[in-house]
Formats: sequence, structure tokens, C-alpha cells
Amino acid sequence: MLTWALTITGALLLLPANILPVMTVVYLGAGDPSTIISGVMQLYDSGMWGIALIVFIASIAVPVMKLLGLVLLLIQIQWRAAFDPIQAMKIYRVVSGIGRWSLLDLFMISILVSLVDMGFVAQVSAGAGATAFASVVVVTMLAARTFDPRLIWDAYDGDCSKPAIVAETARGSAAENG
Repeated sequence: MLTWALTITGALLLLPANILPVMTVVYLGAGDPSTIISGVMQLYDSGMWGIALIVFIASIAVPVMKLLGLVLLLIQIQWRAAFDPIQAMKIYRVVSGIGRWSLLDLFMISILVSLVDMGFVAQVSAGAGATAFASVVVVTMLAARTFDPRLIWDAYDGDCSKPAIVAETARGSAAENG
């Protein structure tokens, strides 16, 4: 239940993290707030497509993949759906392993804010989107930590090729027939 609550919270926070400005760079008195996606687009337009790709993966793709993976695992466990436990464990390992890479953007923003503050010439300030994004990262990391991977195996009856529900149904049919 706690994992569901944290996953839903992360999904809800993902919207303001991508809509609200993450940071504002003011250079010689002029500057506009930037969202995550506008920052990716500015990097791409400037010819820094490699950095744009890293920011896109770390800021948009990783949180979305993590939330989708958690939702998939939670739905499979809650409904005891027929799924391969080995595949589910792979999904769990990916979800629990990729969380720290989302912190990359927060480190970049904090380093940029501390290095670029040059008084009236240039200023960088973090926006509300950065707070929402940091919250998404923390909440999804907590969701992955509260998920119990042993639940993946609870739906199985020793034979990894068949879910326990299918095995119980087969046993029930055999008992009725003979």
C-alpha cells in the first residue's frame, strides 16, 4: 500500500516537475525561466545534442520508466496476473538501479547556481520545477525501496513456468474429474 501511495505521488509530482520552471538564468539583466524540456531543446539547438540527450534521459525518460515499471509490478502483484517472475525481477532491478541517475540534474543545477552567481552580470536561480523534480526523485526512490520483491514470487507454486493460480485451477479441475 505504501509503494502504491509513493508511486502515485511521484506520478502526480511529475507533472509540475515538467511544467514549472526548473531554473532561471539571468545574463546582463535578461533571461527567461526554463523548464526541463525547454532546456533540452535549447541544448539541442545550441549543437550540444549529447548533453541534451543526457538531460532528456536523466530528467524525463528515467522517472517515467521508473514509474511505469513500478506500476507494472504493483498491478501484476495485486491482481496476481500471469507473468514471468524472472522478467519481473529484471524490471525490479532496473527500477531500483536507475533511480540515482535522476539525481544528475539536481547536481548540475546546484553546481550551476553556486558557480555562476556573478552579481549583476549573471545569476542562476532554481525554480519550483526543481523542487518538484527533486521530490519525484526522492519519492520514486522510496517507492522502489518499499517494494518487497518477494511478493513477485508469492504468486508462484514452485514451478516458475506456471503461476500458482493456473496450477491451483488445474489441480481443482483434476480433483473434480477424478
